[in-house]
Amino acid sequence: MNILVTGGAGYIGSHTCKELFRAGFQPIVFDNLSRGHSRAVKWGPLIQGDLSDRELIERCLRENQVEAVLHFAAFAYVGESVSDPGLYYRNNTGGTLNLLQAMKTVGVRRLVFSSTCATYGTPVFLPITENHPQQPINPYGQSKLMSERMILDFGPAHGLQSMILRYFNAAGADPEGELVEDHEPETHLIPLAIRAALEGTALRIFGTDYDTPDGSCIRDYIHVSDLARAHVLALQRLLDGGASGIHNLGTGKGHSVLEVAAAVEKVTGKRLRQEISPRREGDPAVLIADSIRARSELGWTPTHDDLEEIIRTALRKPG
Repeated sequence: MNILVTGGAGYIGSHTCKELFRAGFQPIVFDNLSRGHSRAVKWGPLIQGDLSDRELIERCLRENQVEAVLHFAAFAYVGESVSDPGLYYRNNTGGTLNLLQAMKTVGVRRLVFSSTCATYGTPVFLPITENHPQQPINPYGQSKLMSERMILDFGPAHGLQSMILRYFNAAGADPEGELVEDHEPETHLIPLAIRAALEGTALRIFGTDYDTPDGSCIRDYIHVSDLARAHVLALQRLLDGGASGIHNLGTGKGHSVLEVAAAVEKVTGKRLRQEISPRREGDPAVLIADSIRARSELGWTPTHDDLEEIIRTALRKPG
């Protein structure tokens, strides 16, 4: 069964392609390679294209007899979204609309959407459930929320069955070493901490005066392979006739920035120098997921939820 994976050359998309292939699906990657990597496309063909090209999307869906779409393609730098919001609305929201219109035209009716906890904004209660108010505090979160709402509107209007997956802090890399995390620029804490430890540079820590046990921000780190497996389970639920749904993906456990730094020191055996900087505007003190719905409805349970294990997989070189 052919599955179109937009953004399949990126970090989470490529890990999901591996999981799709392992589950017996044929992933077909659609990626413009502006931020993904062709070397990460290992389990099916790569179609280089942009979601702004609706005609190309329709042709890909038709010619490959696509049964469903997993939609990862998006820009995801919060700071960049603040300085260039038009880029995010054009690429993330506009690209999603083009994809939805192409799917409607061709008659592809199943979609799994890569969303984010950034749609919630600053939490008003913890842990965050799927019913938490959605009040994004940056254009990135807004662009994803607008995409969610378009997807939900296409359901009753055009028969689209969808799974919206809102995940927290993706981390780690393929435990078998076939894929790595490779962003440019890198903004994720764990790879930044590993790089600083190995290179002897300082890790910049934004704020140690939060209302948390050690003063630094707390986040819910979810291993990328667990995210990938959740996407496959969501797809299988749709293919089995299950109803559309919205699911958080996280471990339900939080680790502070300073705890991550200490774990990186322990795993690497290297001292990690720290540079304390003021808080970044808009950084909530704590973000932790309630993922009970994904566990009960999708049968999904994180299997790589130990912080030191996540760091070890992030250290592994590609095989």
